[in-house]
Amino acid sequence: MKFSLHTLDSKSSARAGNIQTGHGEIQTPIFMPVGTAGTVKGVHFDSVENDINADIILGNTYHLYLRPGTDIIEEAGGLHKFNSWQRPILTDSGGYQVYSLTDRRKLDEHGVLFQSHIDGSRHQFTPENVMDIQRSIGADIIMAFDECTPYPCDYEYAEQSLKITHQWLGRCMQQFNNTEAKYGYEQSLFPIVQGSTYKDLRAQSAEVIASYGADGNAIGGLSVGEPHEDMYAMTDLVCGILPKDKPRYLMGVGTPANILESIALGVDMFDCVMPTRNGRNGMLFTANGIINIKNKKWENDFSPIDPDGPSYLDQVHSKAYLRHLFTAKEILGPMIASQHNLAFYLWLVREVRKHIIVGDFALWKEQMVKRVSQRL
Repeated sequence: MKFSLHTLDSKSSARAGNIQTGHGEIQTPIFMPVGTAGTVKGVHFDSVENDINADIILGNTYHLYLRPGTDIIEEAGGLHKFNSWQRPILTDSGGYQVYSLTDRRKLDEHGVLFQSHIDGSRHQFTPENVMDIQRSIGADIIMAFDECTPYPCDYEYAEQSLKITHQWLGRCMQQFNNTEAKYGYEQSLFPIVQGSTYKDLRAQSAEVIASYGADGNAIGGLSVGEPHEDMYAMTDLVCGILPKDKPRYLMGVGTPANILESIALGVDMFDCVMPTRNGRNGMLFTANGIINIKNKKWENDFSPIDPDGPSYLDQVHSKAYLRHLFTAKEILGPMIASQHNLAFYLWLVREVRKHIIVGDFALWKEQMVKRVSQRL
């Protein structure tokens, strides 16, 4: 994987760059649609590629390991061949999913014992087998196995958790370096900065992660309930330590405003379930604010879903029709809303890139944060 910087913003830490992988180029800043079980929920890959125009999507190690299982993915020739997506894929390590199984897991320095949410069967994730699982899935970018600390979290727990995450990282790196990619193209491993909302722990973790010289680096354990001000403070601190010549990935973030603010702090890559999850519940993100399409005010509004929207669906269907689909509980409603939201998120980061290159990003960002946050 190769990362090159194109333009640095003069009035913020925003950057425009390019990541080259075995499955194509990723222009940064980038938002990555979440494809938990090998699919972007409710959106056909033809739309993900041609309407949303995503450079890269995510796969979820925990879910793909449980179902369909690595044997089937390997037999298919890797996830790219299994789901017919030919652009880059990033897989998370499953650490966040295991973290969310609070009453179904046991964590120690060796790894994590957990029960499947599907059938209650018992499994173990270790730094070593999580590397092997992600090798089998075949993602272009794979993540180190870490512990995501909850919020709030006391200092002693966060400190101990960080020691485990760093210990696991060493084992991840060793296993990754001692194994080969399975499908004829290279894979890259990103370590993950943790440390909750404690500045000294975050700084320590960023320094440890930077010392490995990995192809890219991630910031985890944020957007888990802490105030946005704390998230931005930790992101700013960490971006000041992580290498400038490597991409920075802020995991699980977030709203359009969160993304704009974090790009200004130096983040290059984002993912979040919000566009599809909120879309399935009738929330539409637009350049002029947020629409709850279930509201009665849209019942006889026959204007386009989003007159300025980037998806062709925005012009084809009216607000009244989309509201009708949700009211009638037709599956097409959540599908249209999800596709719209993802297209908007990709449009947003590409507009960011244009403004970074032109040189007016900082001023434009301040205006856009206000616009995208208002309720319509």
